[in-house]
Amino acid sequence: MIDSDVPVSRRHFVQGVAAAALGTLVSWPARLLAADGAPRELRGIEFDLDIAELPVNFTGRASVATAVNGQVPAPVLRVREGDTITLRVTNRLSEPTAVHWHGLLVPPDMDGVPGISFPGIAPGETFTYRFTLRQSGTYWYHAHTLHEQTGLYGALVVEPRVLVPQHTERDYTVLLSDWTDEAPLAVYLNLKKMGSYYNFGLPTVGEVFKDLSRLGLSGAHQRRVMWNRARMGPTDYSDISAAAYTYLMNGANPASNWTGVARAGERVRLRFVGAGTATYFDVRIPGLKLTIVGTDGQDVAPVEVDEFRIGPGETYDVIVQMPDDKAYTIFAQSMDRTGFARGTLAPRAGMQAEVPQPDAPVWLTDVDMMGAMASMTGESGPMPNKVRHARSEYGPGVDMRVDFPRTNLDDPGPNLRGNGRRVLTYADLHTPSGSIDKRVPDREIELHLTGNMGRFEWSFDGVKLSDAKPIHFRSGERLRVILANDTNMIHPMHLHGMWMELESERGAFQVRKHTISVQPAQRISFAVTADAPGRWAFHCHLLYHMAAGMFREVVVA
Repeated sequence: MIDSDVPVSRRHFVQGVAAAALGTLVSWPARLLAADGAPRELRGIEFDLDIAELPVNFTGRASVATAVNGQVPAPVLRVREGDTITLRVTNRLSEPTAVHWHGLLVPPDMDGVPGISFPGIAPGETFTYRFTLRQSGTYWYHAHTLHEQTGLYGALVVEPRVLVPQHTERDYTVLLSDWTDEAPLAVYLNLKKMGSYYNFGLPTVGEVFKDLSRLGLSGAHQRRVMWNRARMGPTDYSDISAAAYTYLMNGANPASNWTGVARAGERVRLRFVGAGTATYFDVRIPGLKLTIVGTDGQDVAPVEVDEFRIGPGETYDVIVQMPDDKAYTIFAQSMDRTGFARGTLAPRAGMQAEVPQPDAPVWLTDVDMMGAMASMTGESGPMPNKVRHARSEYGPGVDMRVDFPRTNLDDPGPNLRGNGRRVLTYADLHTPSGSIDKRVPDREIELHLTGNMGRFEWSFDGVKLSDAKPIHFRSGERLRVILANDTNMIHPMHLHGMWMELESERGAFQVRKHTISVQPAQRISFAVTADAPGRWAFHCHLLYHMAAGMFREVVVA
């Protein structure tokens, strides 16, 4: 560990210097720049939030963000369980927008999803959200429009009504996000032209020759034949890479180095929010162990790890203990390993620690394409159950179907397997309070996550939102929802209005969440109690997958 200037990468260093220089030249207020530190906090029961355009510079180029009260990210809202809060949101943009209170159990007309149970906020209008807080923990809020990509997101911390003894001396929210100077609609249209538009990590001719020398002609051919037949790429981790994205931590680019002050002996709670629109982040703090104590606002039995993956929509509460008065890097590399966000824990501002280089990416494996079939041989073990595919999956909008998905929860996922670090998996997460409903589900709904990556079409059961009928839950029932991922990408699935209780491979209660990542070629199940009458959204939290059709309306009645 060192506390002098440490090079991060030439690209990110140049971005940071250029941002600061340009901000000085045009005399922007310091609060508009990415290097301005943590988002400000607002406390109380009444809030006025103004949504407006704001000049910013995260990359060395002037751009325009969507800000709340002149901030990107939006202010941290600290509120208290049991209170009824009022939030007056004024739209000063030239187009409609909305705010969704991610993970909070609110009335459907307060949920903030345009076209579901709420018309959106028209330009010049103020919409008043009012609801009672029925839970505590780490949550967040964001636009349920493309404005999420341009900066409309912020952390929301609900403090428990009955305060527990404080076991930490410091408490920081850490928002991980992705920024592009391109207009979100342009990004979407580029992906529709070619699903791999931003993937600069495709296999090259040079790699073919390396494999020929290492594996021979037959081995090199076998390594590629599965992907060629499926017309897919073995490096399809993310739709958008650092070719377009700059990764931010609390609104600071890597060169700006957001810093949380923490001194020797102090325990620090870091409330991580996965605010990326299209990015999974793999987080570690070299030199420190991470104790996971919560996810999606819910306490979990503490588990100590070196690293964890956070998807769009998820939150994780992490406690670390500072062993000395040195600086430690909070390192959040993108899942595709093309870039990273970073910050620092240190006893004073201005200190830095060594910043790791992103890990080398590895190809997706046959497990990510074939699921349980990948580990089967003619002589080994019982045959797994074959899933049934809806007739609607057999069409041009679906380029992959997994007949034998895997059901294990102990897989850290692509680019994390076997990296020598202790990586968190869903199998490690347990909600100690148990299930909120002890009833056994008496009905099952099975949905397949489907897509055509080349055409950038995303759907449930091969049917995109515009062609789909709502899913119906009977009011008060306890049911099981099964999700089978028929793609080789990870999808963070978010259900509004109700908790999802993830089940183990044997069907036992595991952990309570509002956003569940489904691994490639994986089948998971969760139980849900339909205790919230109304119309709700259920969708992939990768913004452009949601826009392309991986979205359903859920009607509870």
